[in-house]
Amino acid sequence: MENNCEYENLLKESGLKKTKHRTTILEFLREAKQPVTAEQLYDALKEKNVSINLSTVYRTLETLQDKQLILKHTVTNENKAVFEYNNREHKHYLVCIGCKKILSVENCPLGDYEKYLEEKTDFIITGHKLDMYGYCSECQRKGLILNRGSK
Repeated sequence: MENNCEYENLLKESGLKKTKHRTTILEFLREAKQPVTAEQLYDALKEKNVSINLSTVYRTLETLQDKQLILKHTVTNENKAVFEYNNREHKHYLVCIGCKKILSVENCPLGDYEKYLEEKTDFIITGHKLDMYGYCSECQRKGLILNRGSK
């Protein structure tokens, strides 16, 4: 989906009109290496000389999330939500407690465990969430590690 025509089709299939802001935000999130906050998205768009207000960023993110075109993720113990393009892949997250960076992790290790739990408990599992906390390589280099804790 690297051209505006494909974003236009995606928006149309979701019952939304194509707007400059919607396509710009979808494109940015699709190309982003990690989930971003609304403020980070706003700052990045401003750096690219996109004329947009922070309130428009929030409204557009809410609209795109309502149509499941993007994902909103709230990290435990953090007050800010992050957003990423919904490429329909199940993900987990590594959260840096030093700089608050959030990295997506693919390849869920819990599939077999979910099946085991369903058989053992007669419980139908419809989903799960896994966030792992620690320090990114940049914070490690800066010596920001406060307490490794026990494993």
